[in-house]
Amino acid sequence: MAALVVLLSLAVAAAAPARSSGVQHVTLIGDSVADAISGDQSSVAILRQGIALDLEVAPCRRVEGIGCPVDGERPPSVVDLVRSMGSKLGSNVVVAVGYNDFEDQYAGNIEDAIDALTAAGVKRIFWLTLRAARHPYVTMNADIAQAAARHPQVSVIDWNVYSRSHPSWFQTDGLHLLGSGAEAMATLIHKSLLTAGVAAQPPRIVTSALPAAHRGEAYRARLSAVGGVAPYQWSLLERAPAGIHLAPSGAVSGSPRAKAGRYTFNVQVRDALGTIVTRRLTLRIVA
Repeated sequence: MAALVVLLSLAVAAAAPARSSGVQHVTLIGDSVADAISGDQSSVAILRQGIALDLEVAPCRRVEGIGCPVDGERPPSVVDLVRSMGSKLGSNVVVAVGYNDFEDQYAGNIEDAIDALTAAGVKRIFWLTLRAARHPYVTMNADIAQAAARHPQVSVIDWNVYSRSHPSWFQTDGLHLLGSGAEAMATLIHKSLLTAGVAAQPPRIVTSALPAAHRGEAYRARLSAVGGVAPYQWSLLERAPAGIHLAPSGAVSGSPRAKAGRYTFNVQVRDALGTIVTRRLTLRIVA
């Protein structure tokens, strides 16, 4: 019998590149609350999926004006940091600052920050609400909402509502984050970036079935994935049937030597950002 050669169509798609790395640049500017993200590897891993992440977080930061002292130093405000970084900022900026600001000045500070961000070439601004554990933050959250209503480039990420029913995420002051809270904040920001089309969708294996292979005959197929950032790298999590091999490119080839039957194994794909997904596939070998 002539050798049977089976080809699977290749369907590999990646997010449209916004920079040479294939992902959009996002800068997170935060105070001591958001600083918990930078100190938690899991939180950073959650947030950086599908973006080029720049973390600019510092305790005691204010939106505008001199920050409170920490170890003898005062961090630059959002406005000052934006002016100093200029074009080094990402085209997308997330602001999680306000707990050290003054209630009666916050609305004006937000306007000045938006002006500075716009002058620096920032296209999208995502502003986190404050957890309203104290009354001034209720008013300040209203200031955030009103600023977003005036400026179409500003989107509100409602951390206050998202965290309201989760006291276990916080330290005793109800504001600063424990590890679970840092991961929750990172997750919320990442979801918002995904919804806005800023973060690249994670890779997904679309191959759901392999064509049957004939024992002792040449076999070829190709695994497919979509999303994430190409190039992809494929691997097996356990041995395939004897005689069948998976190349890093996703090409499946060989001449099966295993006896007739159904064989199940897990395949894994890693995209250029290091995001890994797996899928269980079955290969049927016939005599």
